[in-house]
Amino acid sequence: MDILIETERLIIRPLQDGDAAGMFVMDSDPVVHRYVGGKPVETIAQTQAVIAFVRNQYADYGIGRWAVIEKESGEFAGWTGFKYYATEVNGHINHYDFGYRFARRFWGKGFATESAKAALQYGLEVLKLRNVYAMTDVDNAASRHILEKLGFRFDGIFAYNDQPDWREEGEPTTWYALPESLG
Repeated sequence: MDILIETERLIIRPLQDGDAAGMFVMDSDPVVHRYVGGKPVETIAQTQAVIAFVRNQYADYGIGRWAVIEKESGEFAGWTGFKYYATEVNGHINHYDFGYRFARRFWGKGFATESAKAALQYGLEVLKLRNVYAMTDVDNAASRHILEKLGFRFDGIFAYNDQPDWREEGEPTTWYALPESLG
């Protein structure tokens, strides 16, 4: 297992094909998908396609979302990290989107904050990433709070059109930026 980051309770590493079952549990849950478009996956093949996409991001851009494994149980808890956008989103091209998602049974334990803090620090200090932004549903107060704790600054609301599989086309979405990304 290629561990990138280790926190007190979590292991953060590249996604692997073996993560498909845990990721399917997370992404097939309609409650988990409430703030990410409300379109849970229906088959394990869809989850495997997402993992393949992320692994292609590793190969093409040297970055992608990372699996978060709970140390105590060894279970896939969710993912955190970066996604590279070579296409335009909210007027920005060639930038990194920072995010996280967790299976519902891991909510309320501080894992999102713990993993996001460690992943962001790794991305900025080790990988030297710049042009880092984040997007959330306008109603996802918990996610917005985490981003603000990490130092992201609210930078407006825009109509998200890039990925209709994630959100309805043109749905209002918040845009956050790290201060050094603001010009």
